[in-house]
This record gives sequence, C-alpha cells and structure tokens, in this order.
Amino acid sequence: MNQNEFVLLITPFRDKVFRLAKRLLISTEEAEDATQEVWVKLWNKNERLNGYGSVEAFAMTITKNYCLDQLKSKRAGNMSIAHSNFTDGAPSLQQKVEDRDSLDWVEKIINQLPEQQRLIIQMRDVEHYEFEEIAKVLEMNETAIRVALSRARKTIRESMTKTHNYGIQ
Repeated sequence: MNQNEFVLLITPFRDKVFRLAKRLLISTEEAEDATQEVWVKLWNKNERLNGYGSVEAFAMTITKNYCLDQLKSKRAGNMSIAHSNFTDGAPSLQQKVEDRDSLDWVEKIINQLPEQQRLIIQMRDVEHYEFEEIAKVLEMNETAIRVALSRARKTIRESMTKTHNYGIQ
C-alpha cells in the first residue's frame, strides 16, 4: 500500500482517533502525539491491515491501548473526561450558565466512574460507535458492554437527580 492509499484508508476515522486520545489524555499536545503514534503503528502494519477486519476498530484499539499505557506510565490516577460538544440554538446567558453547570456536573460524575464505564460512555454516547465495534475495541462481549453502559448511565442519572433535587452534594 502506498502513502496515498494509506491516507485515503485512514481519513474517514482520523478525527475519531484524535478525539479518543484527547478524551483519555486531556492534553491536546499529548493527543496529537498519540494520534501520530497510532498512524506510525498502522503504517508499519500497512501490508497486513486487510487481515484485521475493520481498520477503524483496529486503530481505535491501538489508540486506547497506547493512551492507557501513557496514563499508567505518567499519571495513573489522573484521568479526566470532558465533553464539550454541547451547543444550543440561541440560548440566553442564564441558560448557558445552567447548561455549563450541568455539563460540569456530568463531567465530574463521569470522572468518578470506573475506567471501563468511562471508555464505554465515550465510545457509545460521544463517538456513537455501535455495540459490535465497542466490543471489538474493548475485547468484551456486547452484553457486558450493554450492562456497563446501563450502569454508567444510571449512576449519572441518579447523581444528577440528587444534585438537582437536593442541592450541591
């Protein structure tokens, strides 16, 4: 496979790899480095990529593993997940403040979830991966992913309900 074919192959999911790396590593610079590492690893395997089935799922697996290795080697317990894809038509200033506050609470709750649940929330609810794709990347069966996702969403929902009904935790 030549360089142009390789670029055409990875272009459809290039941004997804970066977003997953950024979600896990937080730092834009570290995410860019991780993305570059993934492309190098894929390029080194470019003659055998057809044997991996979904190249996108393979790239996401490499990204996840690389980022987790980076986190373990540098700062094991200091992972943060931030979701800033929320936009509204033309909200008032008060609505923007309330939305930002709710988003901050969701982020705080997600940060307290187990690592596996954080990854599943990221891949399913943010990146919109299918359960089958998540199962390949995380090397789990689909039922276990559905259960973990359900538990994560329930934890988020209960914490948000408690926060909104009873004030600040």
